[in-house]
Amino acid sequence: MAIPKIIHYCWFGDKDLPQKAQKCIRSWKKKCPDYQIIEWNESNFDLTQNRYCREAYEAKKWAFVTDYARLKILYEHGGVYFDTDVELRKRLDPLLENEAFMGIENSTRCVKVATGLALGAEKGNPVIKALLDSYEDSVFRREDGTLDITTCTERNHLVLSRLGYVEENCLQKLPGATVYPTEYFSPMQMESGILDLTKNTYSIHHYSLSWTTQEEQNRRKEHLAKQRRLEFFYRVKVLPNRILLSVLGMEKYEELKKWVKRLSRA
Repeated sequence: MAIPKIIHYCWFGDKDLPQKAQKCIRSWKKKCPDYQIIEWNESNFDLTQNRYCREAYEAKKWAFVTDYARLKILYEHGGVYFDTDVELRKRLDPLLENEAFMGIENSTRCVKVATGLALGAEKGNPVIKALLDSYEDSVFRREDGTLDITTCTERNHLVLSRLGYVEENCLQKLPGATVYPTEYFSPMQMESGILDLTKNTYSIHHYSLSWTTQEEQNRRKEHLAKQRRLEFFYRVKVLPNRILLSVLGMEKYEELKKWVKRLSRA
């Protein structure tokens, strides 16, 4: 058995797909034109089958609805799941030989799997079933009225750790699934926005952070803009000087600096 050539995505809330999501989906079609692409929404997914899912939907927390839905869909149908902010860079065929696959999120805060990056599985995969079962006795709205906004990254980590996952950014073979390091599905660093593509990169997660508030998303955009300015300064000002220093040595480097300074005054 192999993972079928189906790409699944979820879009709940009855709103039009934003342009960025449409662009990402076009990348899936371009790189995998022979794959079937299925959108799951209110018309074809039973939102009442699980209490956590139902309560998340009632609260209009679409990302948390999707956390449950993607697992249920893959367990029953098999295939590959992407969040709608995932841009595909190359064909997925080599990955389909796995029983299941997933990727580690590129974050400075932790080294954990995020199932929204890319999640593939054969129908009935036991690892997907274990992740799915963790939702069976869960509620999204607590008795005091507060919402359980524990991310899927944290929730899934408890299950994957029991299966042998360790917090190291490396390829890991679990019973029934392969976990890939950040370069495969998460080459963009979440906090800084710095992108580091390699020959192993299949996709880029653009971090729409749809579970956060608009204020938090705006703060992130401002932070990323600042980080990119710093990165640009580093590449233009700092990096060339370091290269010259390593090539010329300190003495000749200082002589060159003095020569440039005299030249600028002439």
